[in-house]
Amino acid sequence: MNGYQRITAALKGEPVDRTPVMLHNFMMAAREAGLSMREFRSDPREIARAFTESVERYGQDGIMVDIDTATLAAALGVPVAYPDDEPAVCRGARLSTLAEVDELPPPDVARHEGVQVWLEAVRILKRHFDGEVFIRGNCDQAPFSLASHLRGAEGWMLDLMEPDYAPAAFRLLDYCYEAGTQFLRLMASTGCDMLSNGDSSAGASLISPRMHRKFAHSYETRLASFAHELGLPYAQHVCGNARPILADLVATGADAIELDFKTDSQRVHDALKDRATLIGNIDPTGVMAQGTPELVESKCRELLSIFSDTPRLILNAGCALPATTPPGNLQAMIRTAHGC
Repeated sequence: MNGYQRITAALKGEPVDRTPVMLHNFMMAAREAGLSMREFRSDPREIARAFTESVERYGQDGIMVDIDTATLAAALGVPVAYPDDEPAVCRGARLSTLAEVDELPPPDVARHEGVQVWLEAVRILKRHFDGEVFIRGNCDQAPFSLASHLRGAEGWMLDLMEPDYAPAAFRLLDYCYEAGTQFLRLMASTGCDMLSNGDSSAGASLISPRMHRKFAHSYETRLASFAHELGLPYAQHVCGNARPILADLVATGADAIELDFKTDSQRVHDALKDRATLIGNIDPTGVMAQGTPELVESKCRELLSIFSDTPRLILNAGCALPATTPPGNLQAMIRTAHGC
C-alpha cells in the first residue's frame, strides 16, 4: 500500500499493512526547507516545496497542509500580526461588543490573499502526489474558535456567560459558519483528499461540556456534514483534555478526530473504536520536541498497542510540531509505525 491507500483505509476502518503517519509539521517543514515563516506563508510554491521535501526526507503517508490559525480571522477583518519567524497571530478583536455582529459585511473569504496562497499550495501538492501521498486540506478555525478571534477571547468567554447575549452569540457563530463553509468549498475544489478544521477554543480545557454542546457542537456537526456533501472525509481537531466531550465529538459524524496528548489514549480508543479514526496523539513538545528517540519510540508503541485491535489510527503528534523538533525524533516515530 502507498500512503494515500493507507490513510484512506484507516479512515474507513479497513485493514492496513501498517499504521499510517500524517504529520502536523508545517513549522518544522518550513525551517528544514530554509524558509522563514514569512517566506513560507507568502508563496504557495515554497509551501509545497517544504512539504514535498519533508515527505522525501521522512517518508510519511500524508500531508496536513496548514499555515497558521489566523488566516480566516484576517479574512474577516481581525487585526493580525505577521512575525518573520513565527506563525501569524491575531492581535486584537474585530468586534468591541457582541452587538456589532449585525454590522459585519457578508463574509467573502476567497478575496483574501492568504486564503488563495493556502489553496494554491494544496493544488500544487495534489498535482505532485496525486494517488501516492494523502493530502489533507486544513481549513483553519471552526466557528466557535473563529468567533473567539472576532470578538477577542476574553470578551467572547464573558459574553457566553450572559444568557441575554445568546441570540447575538449564535448570529456570530452563524456568520463564522458561513465563512468556514466558504473555505471548505474552496478547499474541496483543489482536489485534496480530506477536509478539516480546528476548534481549539471549544475544548473541555477551556469551556464546560455543557457550553460546548450549546455553542460549538452543532456547528462542528454541520461542518462534518457539509464536507460529506462535498464528497470528502472530514477531521475535527480539539486541543486539551477532550475526555468529557469524546462522545460529543464522535457524534459530530467526523471521520477522524485529532486529539491532544492530554486525552487518555485508552479512553479515546474506547470512544472512537469502529466509529471514527484517531489522528494523534503523541505529545508534540514534551515527547517529540524535547524527548529522545527512545522516548518517542516508547510512547508510539504504547499508542500502537492500545489500537492494535483496530486500523482506525493515523499516527501524529497531538498538535503542531515545534520548529525545533529533532529530525531523529520524527524518524523514530515513523520507524516505529513501520514496525522496525
